[in-house]
Amino acid sequence: HVQENVLQRVLQLPVVSSTCETLQRKYSSTKESHPLMASVCEVYERGVQGAGALAMWGMEPVVRRLEPQFAVANNLACRGLDHLEEKIPALQYPVNK
Repeated sequence: HVQENVLQRVLQLPVVSSTCETLQRKYSSTKESHPLMASVCEVYERGVQGAGALAMWGMEPVVRRLEPQFAVANNLACRGLDHLEEKIPALQYPVNK
């Protein structure tokens, strides 16, 4: 059976996904309407991608060693998310509802 990933589950919650979509639309429209902002954003995006790739390369050995602990933490977080979803039905609705 496929291991659940708590981050993927959180991102799939309607309240979270609708918020992310709204933020993405606002970010894109701001970039489109302000040329100076677009160039600043592009430089920032390239920097984040480069830093992210470098960080992942440097962290890979540590992540491999800590994989069992990550699996335990992920399972606990998934159980906690199950509990939250049960207790807070509003998580299943988009922000506008």
